[in-house]
Amino acid sequence: MIDPELLEILVCPEDKTPVALADDDLVAKANAAIEAGTLKNRADETVKDKIDGGLVRQDRVYMYPIRDDIPIMLIDEGIPLDQLE
Repeated sequence: MIDPELLEILVCPEDKTPVALADDDLVAKANAAIEAGTLKNRADETVKDKIDGGLVRQDRVYMYPIRDDIPIMLIDEGIPLDQLE
């Protein structure tokens, strides 16, 4: 789990807007798409490793994956959420 103090200071690396923890339903949808081989990140690479959680940008356009309790806050690793609608 992400430390609440860390969560308060984390922002999107692209536009510096706040991020919030993804809900369980969104994480489950992402993991189902990963398992199906259909989820791509912003670098247009297929995401192969399941995520433990995610940090969703305030505008809900991108989610940054969390793996092993470490947020992956790299622009290219962001997951466009329109794939999960």
